[in-house]
Amino acid sequence: MTQRISISIIVPVYTGEKYLRALVDEIAEVRDTWSSDGTPFVLSEAVFVDDGAIDGSPEILEDIAAQRSWVTVLHMSRNFGQHAATISGILHSSGDWVVTLDEDLQHPPKAIGELLRKAAESGADVVYARGKDDIHESGLRDLSSRTFKKLAGWLTGNPDIRKMNSFRLIRGSIARAASSACIHDTYFDIAVSWFTKRIDDVSMKLKDERFIQTGKSGYRLRSLFSHARRMLVSSNLKVLRAVTFFGFVVFGISVLSSVLLFVARVLSFSEIAVVGWTSTMIAINLYGGISVMLIGLVLEYMSILIQRAHGRPLFFVIDRSSDNELKTYFSTRES
Repeated sequence: MTQRISISIIVPVYTGEKYLRALVDEIAEVRDTWSSDGTPFVLSEAVFVDDGAIDGSPEILEDIAAQRSWVTVLHMSRNFGQHAATISGILHSSGDWVVTLDEDLQHPPKAIGELLRKAAESGADVVYARGKDDIHESGLRDLSSRTFKKLAGWLTGNPDIRKMNSFRLIRGSIARAASSACIHDTYFDIAVSWFTKRIDDVSMKLKDERFIQTGKSGYRLRSLFSHARRMLVSSNLKVLRAVTFFGFVVFGISVLSSVLLFVARVLSFSEIAVVGWTSTMIAINLYGGISVMLIGLVLEYMSILIQRAHGRPLFFVIDRSSDNELKTYFSTRES
């Protein structure tokens, strides 16, 4: 009998007491459905990470874990943030695939099947869920999120940044390798992109009901700015290459202008209306271009060193042998 493909769910928890029991019930329903339908995958575990929760979430989680053997609860010593809690949960997981969910039912467990289907169809190692409509039903919040991701994608030259969010399906070996590589300021999704370029997304209906109903989010403004900073710091900023190229172009034009000025000086001194001004501007552009070019090279090299310090690997070996089972299962269901 072929061994079934195991799925681990990771949920960081900070203020989830109102949602946790309903979330676990939905996860249990998915787990039972998969088991009864004879799917090639099984929901083997759900790891909840208490990230220094400030409500009654820890007690609720312990009660749930006592009733459901497949639920594991980890207690962080203090609040380290969503990224750290997610990484901690992933490193304690064992599934062939890992799914990360938010605590507040914004990410429906039933949609995990759609992520698996997309992975089977495209051969992706990572699949993100992409909301069809405004997730928060707040024009400013949704617009600012989309705008920053587009800007970050342009600055880094990484188009996958637009897909990144906390509802994701990741091949287990990649998820754990990326988690192991992360240090304090590493952005987890950027670390994942170091290990694979097979990244896809699937459109689905997602709503942040907590924000819509209460106007409060699980993400504080400070946390959002911290995420943005870490995303840029962890990335190789392609814009630095543009700066280096710009400096090189200015330097080249200055050299060419110097040659033309010399020729004009030798052949016809009278054509130079103001003596000294042209050569001064050429000298400024020449040294300015050299300076910009060198600064760009130094910053780009520093960016490479920072990524190495963050654990970017030289190579990574992966096993995709179980993907045929997923493809066969979903193709059979469609036929």
